[in-house]
Amino acid sequence: MKIITKTFLFISLFMISGLVIAQELPFRQVKISVLPELRPSFLKEGRLLLYLTTKGGKEPRFSSEVTIGITPSGWDSSKTYTFDSGDKNILHTDLAEGFMPVPHKYYYQAVYKQNPDDGQINIPGNMFSKVDSVITSGPVTLNLQLNQLIPPYKIAENKFVMPVVIKSKFLSDFWGRARDLKASVLLPAGYFENSGRSYPICYHAPGLNGRYTGVNEMMANKEFSKWWFSGNAPQVIYVFLDSQGPYGDSYQVDSENNGPCGKALTEELIPEIEKQVHYKKDSHNRYLAGASTGGWVVLGLQIFYPDFFDGAWAYSPDPVDFEHYGLINIYSDESAFINRFGYLQPESRTIYGEPKGSMQAAILDENVISRTNTYVISGEQFGAYNAVFGPKGKDGLPSMLIDPKTGKIDHQIATQWEKYDLKKVLQKNWTTLGPKLQGKIWIWTGDMDMLYSNVATRFLKMYLDKTENPKSDAKISFTSMAGHCAEWSDTAVLKMVAEKASKK
Repeated sequence: MKIITKTFLFISLFMISGLVIAQELPFRQVKISVLPELRPSFLKEGRLLLYLTTKGGKEPRFSSEVTIGITPSGWDSSKTYTFDSGDKNILHTDLAEGFMPVPHKYYYQAVYKQNPDDGQINIPGNMFSKVDSVITSGPVTLNLQLNQLIPPYKIAENKFVMPVVIKSKFLSDFWGRARDLKASVLLPAGYFENSGRSYPICYHAPGLNGRYTGVNEMMANKEFSKWWFSGNAPQVIYVFLDSQGPYGDSYQVDSENNGPCGKALTEELIPEIEKQVHYKKDSHNRYLAGASTGGWVVLGLQIFYPDFFDGAWAYSPDPVDFEHYGLINIYSDESAFINRFGYLQPESRTIYGEPKGSMQAAILDENVISRTNTYVISGEQFGAYNAVFGPKGKDGLPSMLIDPKTGKIDHQIATQWEKYDLKKVLQKNWTTLGPKLQGKIWIWTGDMDMLYSNVATRFLKMYLDKTENPKSDAKISFTSMAGHCAEWSDTAVLKMVAEKASKK
């Protein structure tokens, strides 16, 4: 765990009429104020993040070399909050050699991450400052105002786009506060001429932390939009799911930490959507498609609800076998940071096999943006995995599989991940699951997957190829030298869905 040592830093937060009060101190310092009109939206115990970058043209909160994070404990927002770089609770993603001592222009921005229902940073309900810059050759003062509140999402206005938002009784009861379920529905071009028809329906699970606003991108894509409304596109209803969760992506499945997300999806949201679009469930034309995290989600949903869904198309799914969780065997390896050969464990690579990120760096980066100083509430990949697959801890938060400082793997917790290890689920239940999954599984993975997820998919295929009674007919293909989600295509998936539906 890194602590800022080379840059002695004071951060003062002021709440006086929205004005920054200049104050000369013999240290580098940052002063942040919150505009009066935003104070009613302010929530205590949020995560304060400061982003610094040498690259202009893009807001630092979306891309920066350095992120500094601290949770202001018990912060009374009407008073000044101060901390310095010697505080053990200050974490940062990286502080390169020579950061700030020589003249250079830096762009900076602050975010206050406070939305209790969404683990992400740049999401509705969180505050941020405008971008500013400074040329530094010595001690400096950075002045920022938390003067922006990220507004609620908006769905594209189009008569063929139908947002669906309902209150979930299951999730509201679990969390003890109102929780919504969201989706956006893209209707086929011929829908209003045949609105009484029961169309095939495909549920699209987004990539990591995707939102139901995914339909906006499709409508903004001129090539797709032109094809969709040309009359040549398949007559399929395309539904964009939302993966919001307090700890990050919910993965759309029931879990001890996120609550009954799978139950809410299949018993609340989907029935409401299908009621509104006049889908007839006895038509057996309910399909799933997704890539990356969405690839795991659709495969998981098809396996956990084999009678409810009628087919899944999964591209580059997240690890489907936890003996190959990337390059880690969570059941037997001792460390997630150092591999069995004594080398730093890679987390990502290029399509040419060059490691470009380590597990250690990925976990430590998530520690920085989480209010617990651990990846548990980071809202990112490992925080999400941990919450979905693991048990609840004594403190009410997800128990950690991987020690956030040392990388040591807790094998007792690993055994509790088994119920989400899709290969193990199939192995233990093939007699009953096998017949129900015939003709329903289609998987594609690039053999140079950026996150090494192809390894797990290879071992899943090895297992399925050996099955008997019944012999699995799952379609699993690989493309050499192809990267993560390289062949994903909404158009291709919708055509395959339509072709399968036509054979019913």
